[in-house]
Amino acid sequence: MKGLLIIPIGNVDPDVIRSISGALSIMFHLNVATGKGMNIPENSCSSRRRQYLAASILKEMLAEKQGEFDLMLGVTDADLYVPELNFVFGEADVFSGATLISLARLRQEFYGLPADRRLFHERATKEAIHEISHACGLDHCPDRKCIMYFSNTISDTDRKGPGFCRACKETLGI
Repeated sequence: MKGLLIIPIGNVDPDVIRSISGALSIMFHLNVATGKGMNIPENSCSSRRRQYLAASILKEMLAEKQGEFDLMLGVTDADLYVPELNFVFGEADVFSGATLISLARLRQEFYGLPADRRLFHERATKEAIHEISHACGLDHCPDRKCIMYFSNTISDTDRKGPGFCRACKETLGI
């Protein structure tokens, strides 16, 4: 593999990008680089929902592909959705290797709670690993402790571990 490119989308804290980058490099044994940032595509915003369509942002990421990387991870503070769900923490296009996570609902402040930087970074890392794993061929896992468990709520993200269950490890070959 040629590596993974992280693309900040909108105004994203560089510390969280560094934290995610380090974790992805270790987890997947990949060269991880940070690309030039891009603006949140205006056409991705739903004024009715006050959220951003994840597929629209992924499409824009692919149009602005930077370098020869096998995988891309967009990181944004925008609140994301897909048509069938109220929101998503992330989205992956398994065919192109482009993935995207939203930091918006990973912050304690979103839920009216005091900031917790450690927990925020942990959540962001879990969601980044989850989405990159989809791009590497993994589906959702029924094991609630596995990082590939579908997070329908922030509690689901907090409950799952930072790694893979035995079955997912075998599928990934790690």
